[in-house]
Parts: sequence; structure tokens; C-alpha cells
Amino acid sequence: MLDSFQQAFKVGDLRKKLFFTLMLLLAFRVGAHIPVPGINADAVAELLKGQLFGFFDIISGGAFKRFSVFAMSITPYINASIIMQLLTIVIPKLEELSKEGDQGRKKIAEYTRYGTVVLAFIQAMGMSIALSKSGAIINPGIGSYLVISIALTAGTTMLMWIGEMITEKGIGNGISLIIFAGIVARIPSQIHGVGQELAGGIVGALNIVLFVVLALAVIAAVVAVNEGQRRLPIQYAKRVVGRKLYGGQSTFLPLKVNAGGVIPVIFAMSLMMFPATIGSWMSPTSGFNQFINHYFSFGSALYNVFYAALILFFTYFYVAIIFNPVDVADNIKKYGGFVPGIRPGRPTAEYIDRILSRLTLCGGIFLALIAVLPNFAIKLTGITSLWFGGTALLIVVGVALDTMKQIEAHLLLRSYEGFVK
Repeated sequence: MLDSFQQAFKVGDLRKKLFFTLMLLLAFRVGAHIPVPGINADAVAELLKGQLFGFFDIISGGAFKRFSVFAMSITPYINASIIMQLLTIVIPKLEELSKEGDQGRKKIAEYTRYGTVVLAFIQAMGMSIALSKSGAIINPGIGSYLVISIALTAGTTMLMWIGEMITEKGIGNGISLIIFAGIVARIPSQIHGVGQELAGGIVGALNIVLFVVLALAVIAAVVAVNEGQRRLPIQYAKRVVGRKLYGGQSTFLPLKVNAGGVIPVIFAMSLMMFPATIGSWMSPTSGFNQFINHYFSFGSALYNVFYAALILFFTYFYVAIIFNPVDVADNIKKYGGFVPGIRPGRPTAEYIDRILSRLTLCGGIFLALIAVLPNFAIKLTGITSLWFGGTALLIVVGVALDTMKQIEAHLLLRSYEGFVK
């Protein structure tokens, strides 16, 4: 693997992509330390006593705790993407745009950017009002609310631009890499917190060892599931074109167990933050907040059930968007291929859809189990300061694998050895 990294930096265009990605991620980390004007950072730190906001701080790379211009992270963009994908299915005009190739996708991406700015401003204004109630704003008022909202919206817009630039001119998925960088940046402080618990005698060394074993097991399981696939055999009939004979060969159609990757988890995680955000706008003694704190708090049974259900839903939803069995079956038929024992056309599409549904169910259940695992790990080991559990590990490992595959594809294109020999 080290040789592959050395070869990657020897390739001119790949080296430029890697440095471009690293420089933009560095800009993200610098922006995470630029505070929003008019905010009392100590009062904001009080909000991090709950595990939900603590985990949100990890996702934002510590920007929420400092309440920097990147405090909202890339969450509004993710929410805008979810809304736009739902509207694409509902509104026929957007559905036509999605089928018009690059031009249609660019237009939908443009609408998503506009939606991101609107959602970011609304969320920033809500956060400003909520912070004023907790005494975190130095001089509460309409002027302060606008300054804070504009600063937070500008930070989210900047992150959106950084993510798109990484995807377009760098290596990997930019949005996923931003979340990845935020999680990795917070790992040292979380390990320091575990060290303090161990030094204080709150948890024993046996629990630390148990937690490390669980973490390694989760990483191994994530890698196995992400790489797992069902290879559907495809046979191509022989056909004569001019004086040449084509076809007559066997290949396979790879159907991944976890085709959605970490996207369903990110979508579900963004929606699960809505109740706490809405509750922050209300009085702490309101009925809604009492219900959230008692039944829907981070780690509660109802929270875990809803979180797992959302992950399962978004797994099916995202796979349905990125993979169309009818189009795949038509392409196989057009080039003279068929699945042995299955008639071409609609029967093949139904057969692929049936297999894909079963694989997606397995992948969704796995993602849901990994996502709710930290709650059980905290109760089992007693370590409360380490919140980057299954969800964060899933994101880190999944993004690392996807980025590594893209680097490997560039190396293989130039006949260099990849990471996997």
C-alpha cells in the first residue's frame, strides 16, 4: 500500500488532484476555527452536555462547539438534496430533467444549491433565536440575528462549494470527505476524554479493551459488507456484424450488498436532528421538549427505532434512485445478453429487482445495527465520552474505501499496482 501511495504522488494529474483535495480540506479545518461574531462561546459549550449535540459537534469537526462559521456543517445541503430527490419523483418536469443527461443534472444541482441557501438561512435564524433564549448571544436583537444567520449561511455555502470542487477536480466525494475530515479531526480529543475517564477510575482497563475489540469488529464488518456483492451471471449470444463475430462470452453483473454506502446513514442522521432543533426554539418546559427529553432523547429506545427505520427507508430509497433494474435489463437485451434461465426484457428486470431488494434489505439492516450500536456499547463498557461510535466508524471506513478505490482506478489506468494485490 505504501508503494501505491508513492506511485500516486508520482502521477502528475493524480498528484494535483490529491493536493487540491488536501488544500480544500485544510481550508475547511481553518474555517472551523473562525468564530461567528456576537456569540458567547461558553454558553454554547453548555449545550454540548447532551450526547446528540456532542455527536453533532463531532460531525462538524468541532465547529459547533466553537460556534464558528461552519457550525451548521454541510447538513442543509444534505437536507436540500433529500428534498430535491423526493421532488424529482413527484414532479414530472424534474423527472424529465433528471433523464436529460449532464445538462439536466446540472440544472437539478443548481436548484439544490438554491434550496441549500434557503434552508441554511432558516436553520441559522432558528439557531439564533434558540441561542438568545440560552443567553449565548451577547446583544440579542434583530440585527444580531441577521449577522449570525448570514455568517452561518455563508459558511454552509462555502462548504457546499468546497464539496463540489473536491468532487469535480479532486479525489473522492466532496460532501462525504468533509464529514470524514470532521470526524477524524475530533478523534484525538475523544481519545483524550477516554483517557481522563480511565485515569479517574470511572471505567476499567477491561472496558477499554472491550471497546477496542468492538471497534475493530465493526471496522472488519463494515469492510466485509461494503465489499460484498452478488455476481449475477450474464451470457451473451454470438452475433455476426459484417465479417466479425461478436459475443459468445460470459460475464457477470455485480450487485452490491451495501449499494447505498454511507449516504442513507447521513440522510437519516440529518433528519433525526430535526426534533432537537425544533425543541430548541421552544421553552424548555414545553410539552414538546418534555416529550423529546423523556421519550426521544439520544440513545432512547424510541430514538433507536426511528433511527433504524429511517436508515432502512433511505437505503431502499437511495438504491432505487441510483439503480434502475428496467434500464439494466434493457441494456443487457440490447447487446444480446441474457441471464441463464431467465427470459430477456421484463422477466430479467423483475429477477434483478427481486435479488436487489433482498440484498438491499440485508444492507439496510446492517447499516441500522451499526448505527445504533454505540448506545449498547456505552451501556456495556461505561465509556460515555467516546461518541464516535458505529455511525462515525461507518462513515470513516466507507469514505476511506471509496476514496481509495478512486485512487486505485487512476493507478490501474496507468498500469500501476493498486492497493489490493
